[in-house]
Amino acid sequence: MSSPEAAAPHRKDDDPAMIAARNSWRCVMARDKQAWLDLMADEIVIEDPIGVAPTNPDGRGIQGKAAVGRFWDDTMSKVEIRIETHESFAAAGESAHRMTLTTRFENGGGMVVHGIFTYRVNDAGKLTNLRGYWALDECEIRPPDASR
Repeated sequence: MSSPEAAAPHRKDDDPAMIAARNSWRCVMARDKQAWLDLMADEIVIEDPIGVAPTNPDGRGIQGKAAVGRFWDDTMSKVEIRIETHESFAAAGESAHRMTLTTRFENGGGMVVHGIFTYRVNDAGKLTNLRGYWALDECEIRPPDASR
């Protein structure tokens, strides 16, 4: 099993986007909302997944740090997420990662997402874009825990 910090091919550990991506994963897995928001520029846009989806109803993404904070409260705070990184690539303030995200919901159910996730930073090293290339109909859905 890979981890967010496991060595991966073509990884430029000192690229600002790689640093921001790794810090983002740590914050998400630690369920640390404020530290996660602190990584972001005010004009952050999150498209995860890209296109129209339950987390992206208009297909334009979650725009701005305040909206991302509400997204955390409405969605992220209610799940546990394990992030496994399989390959990472970085260049010119952007990084791309082939990852598996395993999400566990409050009811014991869950979802496994395999996809490509990209991160872009500004000159200050703050995240401006997070994009997830995956499709809901291709996810593995795990039923709720019957003992709950």
